[in-house]
Amino acid sequence: EVQLQASGGGLVQPGGSLRLSCAASGFTEDDYSLGWFRQAPGKEREGVACLSHEFNTTYYADSVKGRFTLSRDNAKNMLYLQMNNLKPEDTGVYFCTSDWPGPRTIATMCTQNPGQVDYWGQGTLVTVSS
Repeated sequence: EVQLQASGGGLVQPGGSLRLSCAASGFTEDDYSLGWFRQAPGKEREGVACLSHEFNTTYYADSVKGRFTLSRDNAKNMLYLQMNNLKPEDTGVYFCTSDWPGPRTIATMCTQNPGQVDYWGQGTLVTVSS
């Protein structure tokens, strides 16, 4: 059973930083992808950053490119999202997600309809406010 456990959200001032963590488990093959989706108040869920475990490729939404960075610790089965220069519009609930098997092109995971994502963890709230 695939399980995704997100943590690390909180309140931060504009321009500040946070690091989200996702503990992933239950994969029996390496052909999966992991990613972060977020849902801002009153808006639909959107893909923010995604990573192909199989192909070691990443994708970032234009709105976060240059500010957010994915990393992983394979030994611990952890995925991290380092978020720098946070803006009020980054406020929302962030979800760790997975597609298994993952798409050959990682952008596909982050840009698909959220209803098509295979697995969702619980969300962690990020609030950017002064």
